[in-house]
Amino acid sequence: MRKQLILLSLVLGAYAARAQETISPAGPQNKPVYLTNATIHVGNGQVIENGSIAFSKGKITAVGANIPAAGGDATILDMKGQHIYPGIIAPESNLGLVEFESVRATIDAREVGEINPSVRSIIAYNADSKVINTLRSNGILLAQVTPEGGIISGVSSVVQLDAWNWEDAAYKTDNALHFFMPRVSPVGGGPGSPDRLKVAMEQIEAVKTFFREAKAYQQEGKHTATNLKFESMRKLFTKEQKLFIHCDLVKEMLIATDFAKEFQLDVVIVGGTDSWLIADILKQHNIPVVLAQPHALPVMQDDDVDQPYKTAAQLQKTGVLFCLSNEGFWQQRNLGFEAGTASTYGLTKEEALSAVTLNAAKILGIDKTTGSLEAGKDANIAVSTGDILDMKSSVITRAFIQGREINLDNKQKQLYEKYEKKYGL
Repeated sequence: MRKQLILLSLVLGAYAARAQETISPAGPQNKPVYLTNATIHVGNGQVIENGSIAFSKGKITAVGANIPAAGGDATILDMKGQHIYPGIIAPESNLGLVEFESVRATIDAREVGEINPSVRSIIAYNADSKVINTLRSNGILLAQVTPEGGIISGVSSVVQLDAWNWEDAAYKTDNALHFFMPRVSPVGGGPGSPDRLKVAMEQIEAVKTFFREAKAYQQEGKHTATNLKFESMRKLFTKEQKLFIHCDLVKEMLIATDFAKEFQLDVVIVGGTDSWLIADILKQHNIPVVLAQPHALPVMQDDDVDQPYKTAAQLQKTGVLFCLSNEGFWQQRNLGFEAGTASTYGLTKEEALSAVTLNAAKILGIDKTTGSLEAGKDANIAVSTGDILDMKSSVITRAFIQGREINLDNKQKQLYEKYEKKYGL
C-alpha cells in the first residue's frame, strides 16, 4: 500500500510539473533587430507615422520615418498596422514580494518594527512570481518593488521583468527610501480612543527627530559606534536616493514639503489624492507626484465623484511632474488602461502614455536609460495591434526588454487555450 501511495505521489508530482508554465528568460540579443512600417509612440509626446526602430546589443540605435534598411544578419520584422511603444513602468508595487495575500509565508513585503531604513526590497524579490507574466502580456516591462509596513519601511528598487533571479532583475537598485506618513486626520475612533491627530503628529515628529540624528551622524568625522540605521540613510542625504512620502491629504503633503526644505532632500509624494488642491506649491518646490490609481472614489465627500480621473490633467496643466501607479501587485496589469481613463478626462493620449513611461522613468531616476524610444536608450519595447491604453483594442504581440524578445505567455493564456480546445471554441 505504501509503495502504491509513493507511486501515486510521484505521478501527481510529475503531472503538476507539466502543468506549470515553462517560461524561461530570454537570452541576450545576438543580432540587430529592425521593426518597420509601424506607428511609433516615442513616449515624449512625439508620434512617428510609418516609422522604423532599430536596436542592437540591447540598445536602440535609430528611430524615425526614413531609416535605411538594416543589412547583414539583422532580423527585419514588418509591423504594418501595429503600434510601437516604450515599455510601461509600474511604480509603487509589491510585485514579487507577495504571491498569495491570504498565505503569510508568501508575503515578504513587510518587516517587523516602525523605522527600518536598512531594509532592501530587492533581495526579497521573487523573479519566478507567476504574477509577473500577466504584466508583461499588457506591455508592462519594468516595476518599482516597494517595501511596506511601519513608518519608514525601507528602500525600493527598480526591476526588469524577465530574469532568473533578483540579481538579474535589478535595473536600478536602492533608488528610494519610503516614508508612510500617518494619516493627519482626527476622523475615527470613539469614546476613550486615543486622539488620532495627536498620535499622528507625535509619530511624524519622531521621524523628524530620527532624520535629524541621522543627518548629524553623517556629518561626524568619526563614530564611536556604528549605527546601521543611520548608515543606511547616507545615500538619502547625498541625493543618490529620493525620499518617497506616502500621503494623500493637503496637510500631509505640506508636511512632506517641510521635509524637503528642512533636510534638503529630493522628495516625491506617493498617493497625492488631493495634490490638485496645492499643485502650485508642489510646482514651486519641484516635488513630483506618483498618483494613486484613478479608478477610485475621492477622499473628501464634497469632491466631484470623478475627481480622481481629473487630477492627472490638473497636475499636467500646472506643470507638476507626475506619473500613475496602482495598488498591490496583480492590479498592475491594468496600469495602461488607467492611463487611458486619464486621457478621457483632460490628458491627451500621448500625455497619458508619458504618465506611465517617460514621467515614471524621470521620477524613478532611470530616464537616461529608458522611458522613451530614443537612440542610446535600452530597447524596452512593446508592440500592440491597437492603442496600448485601450483595453478593447490593445493586444501585445511582441515585447523586448533590453533588446531580448520575451515570452508573452502566462497561466491565464494557457488555461484559455486549454478550455478553448475542450469546448471547441
